[in-house]
Amino acid sequence: MDRARDELFSHIHRCGVIQAGEDHQTEWITDTIDYLGERYPDLGAEDLDQLKGIGVRFCRPVIRRIEEEPANPPQGEGESAASEAAAA
Repeated sequence: MDRARDELFSHIHRCGVIQAGEDHQTEWITDTIDYLGERYPDLGAEDLDQLKGIGVRFCRPVIRRIEEEPANPPQGEGESAASEAAAA
């Protein structure tokens, strides 16, 4: 189980699935767990379910590290004065 878990984490890092959307992550995890089930035939259905849960939680960290541009970027002092003058 430990080797399969470590391999799952390695695949997650190499494939960049953490940055993917939730639907893609779910599909990817399902396919990868199927692969690990074939690679490690001694793992039972319960073990594979545990691995899937671990993988899903690992792909959805509490704090996302994806940098996104803010919807309303803060304006600098010069910009706000210029936009106020334009609005008047």
